[in-house]
Amino acid sequence: MSVLSPASRRRPLPSPAAADDGDCLHFCSTCAFSDACLSQGFDKSSLMDLHVLVEHVGPFHEGEHIFREGDEFNAIAAVRAGTVKTYVLDATGHEQVLGFHLPGEIIGLNAISQSRYPCNAVALDTVMLCRFSFPKMALLATRMPGLQAQLFRLLSEDIGKASLLAGDFTADERMAAFLVALSRRFARRGFSATRLHLTMTRTDIANYLRLAPETVSRVLKRMQDDKLVSVERRELEILDMPRLEGLALNVLRH
Repeated sequence: MSVLSPASRRRPLPSPAAADDGDCLHFCSTCAFSDACLSQGFDKSSLMDLHVLVEHVGPFHEGEHIFREGDEFNAIAAVRAGTVKTYVLDATGHEQVLGFHLPGEIIGLNAISQSRYPCNAVALDTVMLCRFSFPKMALLATRMPGLQAQLFRLLSEDIGKASLLAGDFTADERMAAFLVALSRRFARRGFSATRLHLTMTRTDIANYLRLAPETVSRVLKRMQDDKLVSVERRELEILDMPRLEGLALNVLRH
């Protein structure tokens, strides 16, 4: 059973919480829907209809599954802290990484059409989530055009991420696009745009980029030699953003 199911066991958040939970007037710092609600003139105190749909769940520890392919869909979840990897298994049982989800990003959107999760979601580190009952949220969205528009925007972003690396690009272009996109996603959430902690392994990155792990290592070494980035284990610093963005341009505008 998916841990996003209402019938699943709920685990309390650790203290102190990793995200700002706001107060009676303000949303969580990583809330994926606060902009949509505030733009419609709703603050947290006037949005009790929405607030009761939100449930904090977690922590999920490294390697623990949040949902599995085929689980019944009845909720989407926003990542409050940590990183979630989504993946599927091919016919031979090999893993294919679909994406990495950061704080403020949504998992489960691709389950809407079939009413079952079409992939697996696993925690890469300590993860906390906000669970949203999707049937109730969809009903509320009919009364809140801003919330409905935000759902459509999130769906569009999800589709865009899935097709980001579908073209015929070089290994250097793929890696550059991955790092630039990751940098922009961190920056949108108030984190450093140049100092990145990579919670995913080199193998996971290679799988996602559809490259061999040794190719990823060679590309990162070449980028480091070219003074584009500095890499120390899972800590990566972008040293020359303009050059990196230029290398990623063909992928990111695809």
